Amino acid sequence: QVLLVESGGGSVQPGESLRLSCVASGSILAIYTMAWYRQAPGQQRDLVAQISTDGNRLYADSVTGRFTIARDNTKNTVNLTMNSLKPEDTAVYYCKADITPLSGWHPSVYWGQGTQVTVSS
Repeated sequence: QVLLVESGGGSVQPGESLRLSCVASGSILAIYTMAWYRQAPGQQRDLVAQISTDGNRLYADSVTGRFTIARDNTKNTVNLTMNSLKPEDTAVYYCKADITPLSGWHPSVYWGQGTQVTVSS
């Protein structure tokens, strides 16, 4: 079984920072692209940032220059550092990873349970 567990969400004021972490655990053979998505109430789940196994990064236009995604392949973790937070960043943030389990032959998509980020004055 493979699990993704996020941590680090919370409530902050505009302009402040937060750091989200996600760790993959279980019977894992390989982890490929890791990513963060977010979903605001009544909205679809959108990509925030993703990072490939060799470190190539992709960001949504709305967070470019403010958010940074990083991964530690030795610890099966992906982090999202969020600076200069705005009220419109308020959402539930989800970790996603393409993982081949030990019992599998090809990668499958796994999601974390989500962590709430609220930006409000």
